[in-house]
Amino acid sequence: VQLQASGGGFVQAGGSLRLSCSASAPPFSRYAMGWFRQAPGQEREFVAAISWSGGSTHVADSVKGRFTISRLNAKNTVYLQMNSLKLEDTAVYYCAARRDPAWGPPDYWGQGTKVTVSS
Repeated sequence: VQLQASGGGFVQAGGSLRLSCSASAPPFSRYAMGWFRQAPGQEREFVAAISWSGGSTHVADSVKGRFTISRLNAKNTVYLQMNSLKLEDTAVYYCAARRDPAWGPPDYWGQGTKVTVSS
């Protein structure tokens, strides 16, 4: 399984970005998907996850109400819409996949895409 994340970049605080993760994981619809992030000098942390159908999502408290995870199985893609970005959201964001319809510890990781939030 290969995961390709994109959409990172520079944004001012209060702005928005949408990250995408394309997966070569047939059938994509049988994988739960998630996003993690790692800020400089910190451990990787969970951000959000979504079940295979999209019917169940989990979002970390630190981003609840600002970030939304979604997926489009027809395009083998999962998205992370990030609104009201804060300086502390600066990190490398990684997508991950789990060989299960429901979320749990990931089985696969993609390369990261860097998000930098400036004041």
